[in-house]
Amino acid sequence: MSSEHDLQLWSAVLEQAAGAAVTVAHACAAVVAVTGVDGVTAALTTSAILRETVYAGDEAAAQVEELTLTLGEGPGVDAWTSGQPVLSVDMAGPDALSRWPVFAPAATAAGAQALFALPLRVGAIRLGVLTLYLRRPGGLTTAQLADGLALADVVCLLLLDRAGQTGDAPLGWTGQDGLRYPEVHQATGMIIVQLGVTAEIAFARLRAYAFVHERRLRDVARDVVARRLRFRSDLEGDYADGR
Repeated sequence: MSSEHDLQLWSAVLEQAAGAAVTVAHACAAVVAVTGVDGVTAALTTSAILRETVYAGDEAAAQVEELTLTLGEGPGVDAWTSGQPVLSVDMAGPDALSRWPVFAPAATAAGAQALFALPLRVGAIRLGVLTLYLRRPGGLTTAQLADGLALADVVCLLLLDRAGQTGDAPLGWTGQDGLRYPEVHQATGMIIVQLGVTAEIAFARLRAYAFVHERRLRDVARDVVARRLRFRSDLEGDYADGR
């Protein structure tokens, strides 16, 4: 990619910032403007299953990221694990349904007909995933994908320097409940204490409970934090109750 084109991409980010300090939200908005997708999310990840949304452009994008967190599968999980872009041009197609049998129909129902997950990484350091979506089946051109990857590098740099993300300004679309769900982290910590397990096992238990009971992960987490739901382990096996 030429330095002139790099400058054009950076100009697109600056245009979104409109004179303010550049943030992850501005870089993600530039991704939408440059690639022509309908929405984008950026998530920090600490493992294939533990992730935190730092930006979502709209409600559908936020739902896709929450589904990824709850179900533990999808392009975003595979992109983080492999370190390579994972592109699905038709989430309702047989390939997507075979690869992500639970996530694919849920993402389609949320309005994401095509998903493109781009790893956020600096050298060997994996920071997270940038996920682009379309409301219709379709792919990205070679140029659009290249621009998305270039702007993903900008997002990486902004994530490494979070000074511009502090304060009261939101990172992106917040909806009624906001993008970040600190109760998920709090609930995971409480389950660690309750069961004496690792963070990943505690989170897996929380996620499994949400999936089995067809509930949103954050709603289950709120019940745990409010002590309406307690995870226990005894000789009869692991279970959760409200006592």
